[in-house]
Amino acid sequence: MLIKKGNNMMLTPDNKLKKLIVIGDRVLIRPSKPNEQTASGLYLPPGVQEKEKVQQGYVIKTGPGYAIPVPVESESWKAEDEQVKYVPLQAKEGDLAIFLLSGATEVMYEGEKYFIVPQSAILMLEREEDF
Repeated sequence: MLIKKGNNMMLTPDNKLKKLIVIGDRVLIRPSKPNEQTASGLYLPPGVQEKEKVQQGYVIKTGPGYAIPVPVESESWKAEDEQVKYVPLQAKEGDLAIFLLSGATEVMYEGEKYFIVPQSAILMLEREEDF
């Protein structure tokens, strides 16, 4: 189940989506309803939605980020450390994302529509920060 926190959807331990693993710099987004508006008043106007060039939705899961290349040189005195390191993504679970639809891949999972979006196709994020 997804828990609603404000207008955000959060992944929970008993959620059916916990089985999904998002790869690399990709983000799993649940599209919001066309007339859905955030508490702060952010929404896409109908003209933009009709053209379907941009879309909005809530970030459900994110990949680990951009992989940092491992150096080619092997130093015999160093222990073998094959740990892949990543530059993390800016998007976090629960963020509202405005993204380019042309960069997204639409998928259906257990009867619901989601988008898999590379971070480079995300134009803007809205995050509910607790200070």
